[in-house]
Amino acid sequence: MRVVIADDDTLIREGLAALLTAEGCDVAAAVAHPDDLSDAVAAHRPDVAVVDVRMPPTHTDEGIRAAVRVRRFPHPPAVLILSAHAEQSFATELLADGAAGIGYLLKERVGRVEEFVDALRRVAGGGTAIDPEVVSRLLARRRAVDAVAGLTAREREVLALMAQGLGNAALARRLGVSDNAVQKHIRKIFAKLGLPPDDEVDRRVVAVLRHLEALGR
Repeated sequence: MRVVIADDDTLIREGLAALLTAEGCDVAAAVAHPDDLSDAVAAHRPDVAVVDVRMPPTHTDEGIRAAVRVRRFPHPPAVLILSAHAEQSFATELLADGAAGIGYLLKERVGRVEEFVDALRRVAGGGTAIDPEVVSRLLARRRAVDAVAGLTAREREVLALMAQGLGNAALARRLGVSDNAVQKHIRKIFAKLGLPPDDEVDRRVVAVLRHLEALGR
């Protein structure tokens, strides 16, 4: 299995190269910049590219963007993304063109060598390996989207204004309705979002969080 690694952290990059070489992989290149990933993939035609999410120059999403680029090559490699944190927005972007040959794991999984190498081989073979924590976040967003989609246009408007921090009186003035009407809308929102009364939970805050999750924020 031929592998290309892209990670700007020298210790991680060289550690991965040593680990994979010890496991019988052919590490064709190990680069520190996302732009070099494209050149390495074009030169070596690897079976799989192992790529860090956050790379130079801004250390935001350059790794994901580089991975998406090489996935669109005429002979694309499989891609296994490594991230320090579970970020569902990056996973969603990576999976947009299909899940075959895609992996997204937390860096902490690398320490479990057998599991990591198994995931890498599965991805290289056209399978999928998504970290359980990332899956959990994707499912949470899907539930939030479905729940918010069940609200009426007026209820979504009320929820959006709640997200701006407006209280009931301000909501009533903004919408030109009575306080009772606002309270009725909010009760329906809580019911549709599955938020029963709870002394330990601020339902307004949870409802706003669901709204933001549905928007992908």
